[in-house]
Amino acid sequence: MSERNYLLSMTVIDNVTSLSADEHRVSSLVDELLMRHPPVDTKPVDFLGAQFDAGLAWIHFPEGHGGLGLSPKLQRMVNERVYGAGGPNAMYRNPIGHGMCGPTVVAWGSDEQKTRYLRPLFTGEEVWCQLFSEPGSGSDFAGLSSSGVKDGEEWICNGQKVWTTLAHLSKWGLLIVRSDPQAVKHAGLTAFVVDMQDPTVEIRPLRQMTGEAEFNEVFFSDTRIHESEMLGNPGDGWRVSLTTLMNERVSIGGTIPKKGSGMIAELTKAWQNAEACRKSPARRDAVMSLWSRAEVARLTNIRASQNRKMGDPGPEGSIGKMASADLNKEIYELVMDLMGPEGMLYGSYEMVRPETAMGSDTAQKAFLRVRANSIEGGTSEVMRNILGERVLGLPGDIRVDRERPWSEVPRN
Repeated sequence: MSERNYLLSMTVIDNVTSLSADEHRVSSLVDELLMRHPPVDTKPVDFLGAQFDAGLAWIHFPEGHGGLGLSPKLQRMVNERVYGAGGPNAMYRNPIGHGMCGPTVVAWGSDEQKTRYLRPLFTGEEVWCQLFSEPGSGSDFAGLSSSGVKDGEEWICNGQKVWTTLAHLSKWGLLIVRSDPQAVKHAGLTAFVVDMQDPTVEIRPLRQMTGEAEFNEVFFSDTRIHESEMLGNPGDGWRVSLTTLMNERVSIGGTIPKKGSGMIAELTKAWQNAEACRKSPARRDAVMSLWSRAEVARLTNIRASQNRKMGDPGPEGSIGKMASADLNKEIYELVMDLMGPEGMLYGSYEMVRPETAMGSDTAQKAFLRVRANSIEGGTSEVMRNILGERVLGLPGDIRVDRERPWSEVPRN
């Protein structure tokens, strides 16, 4: 064996040995967690706190901040064992915080911010929201107009945000404002952690066609935020927001359910329960086509998660997000067809302020709710632009405002 091949083989052996050691370490920590805090006898908030302290909240986060600094692939082993033992799901109560704001705080926050925010975020004691979209800048996020003006050690923020999920439950929000209107639009943004319970913050419900109001519009009127609550430095807001958005797209479209489970299970159930007159050969083929697409999406997400490096997710999150948006809508359209007239029976449209943004208790509600999948977390049109430019290498759209100061860009 040549020296080069010998060194390569030893590197492979070392990697396998290291991974096995990491797996053993994580497995032992899970054993200890379940033994000391049996899920059936432990309050969810106490169990999640112990999980965080053991470094099993986000495996790839730094030690002392809910992680162990290990490969994110090991998180799946933790989750399967915890959920299998009846443990709580941290995402359910705080999906925006867990899937989007937590990774942003650990990437851009100071040590003090990580210590202060991450544990109660994971336990669900403090719910988070993200404050990005505005009435005049949805898909063109970098064109936002909410302002942040420095005043001594504080920043005074004014403006309106819209489509803010769970703002009515949130203690903290991830806020992006324009801090330098003379810079080009992507460069003049700054990110802050804002207290959503500050009296200068007004939250109004936005009722959806499901009858619920999980979305909100939020108004900031001379809201003062101390400079210690800044994420990164002045002008880093665009890069901070990309961290959040990439994690959001992975959170929305990158989940890896068990084979045949999740939304596609609702379709197979609807097929089994449908009356014989609705089970035409054409519909059977449609069911199998959607099942196959769901399995392809599941396998693609597995591959993407294995290739994803620690840090900011890449554009593969946009692939999963875009594909799942179209797939989910088509699944529930066919579910409604199989249900027949029953699909029109929704129930009460009384406005409800939900406790979480995850899940739907009926197929009819899910049919209505999944319409938002092609909008939230970036529209499908924006996803196609990202994939065309960053994955396929196609030329981007002509942007006449790229080099112009934001203050000179025409707006409605």
